[in-house]
Amino acid sequence: MHNQRLIDLFLEVARINALSGNEKSLAEYIKSFLTQYGYHVNEDNSQSATNSNTGNLICKIGSGGDYMLLSHMDTARPTEHVKPIILEDKITSSGDTVLGVDNRAGVAVLLYTLEKIALEKIPVKDFTVAFTTCEETTLFGSKNLGVNGEIKHGFIFDSGYRPGSFIYSACGAIGLTIKIVGKASHSGISPEKGINSMQVAAKAISQLPLGRIDEETTMNIGLLKSGSAVNVIPELTELEGEVRSFNLKKAEDNFNLLVNIFKFEAEKVGAKVEINYFWDFLPYTIPESAFVYKEISRVLEKVGLEPTPKISLGGSDANSLNGRGIESVNLGIGAQNPHSNEEFIYIEDLINSAKIALELVKKD
Repeated sequence: MHNQRLIDLFLEVARINALSGNEKSLAEYIKSFLTQYGYHVNEDNSQSATNSNTGNLICKIGSGGDYMLLSHMDTARPTEHVKPIILEDKITSSGDTVLGVDNRAGVAVLLYTLEKIALEKIPVKDFTVAFTTCEETTLFGSKNLGVNGEIKHGFIFDSGYRPGSFIYSACGAIGLTIKIVGKASHSGISPEKGINSMQVAAKAISQLPLGRIDEETTMNIGLLKSGSAVNVIPELTELEGEVRSFNLKKAEDNFNLLVNIFKFEAEKVGAKVEINYFWDFLPYTIPESAFVYKEISRVLEKVGLEPTPKISLGGSDANSLNGRGIESVNLGIGAQNPHSNEEFIYIEDLINSAKIALELVKKD
């Protein structure tokens, strides 16, 4: 395998600045890259749901088959000023920015694989490749990916684990917003005429089981905005948080606990409370008997890696696809320390990820 070509491709796509919702520059690069090798790339209509400046990209090889290889195009932080440093065994950033390994490593691996297939005329099965938008923010790209009902299985190239590992089970997350409406009053002259919405929030928060509830479940209140001035009883307090769990019922039970606590504290003082929630992404668990579980295990052994099933408390496009009935696993590609200035990837992991991608699609 020509290591330098894969490294060069990664460095090229890593430098293209494409934050969530602004993936068009990378999408144009991918379309141009694949078109030169005779591939036909479609752009779906997902931007009406995602508000991105581009749709997801879908490339069918042959008929498109019944399975898909996928990476997301967006990064969580800018990469326009990235200065990659190539060491003997790994690629890092200079420490001032992210490197973009999440998920330009996945993008580079899939582009390299398609290029290799075209140049070397490697016989492959019918399959689909997709590049999604908005993974880092909402997962709306994959939630609205315009693939037909023929796609039954997905292999997502996106996990920070090293190649050999794959995520067969991941938690779901309930996103929630809370609005408490009290009553404003002068805090010095007539505090008793007010209803302190911040105090309601504080009392409720103090009763929540924040942090790790059990081995499957966590709860967090991450944002709180309250008040208008230091001499005014705060009339409005707004909070945002989440409940994560591998277990659908546990997530909803803990959310309902939160609702009851906030309502109780609000009613005690005559405040009003409004709570909204949505499933940010659903949990999934792929059984050992499932096709994708058996197939990725076979492929990993074929390329000389030990299949290592993992669980994750993070969400990915695999959550979206499983939620849509497309049985999917998220594959370790070695995108390490994601979203930090210490991002890096071992060159060996880039190479192994490309071996996995090719093995997934080539004819036996």
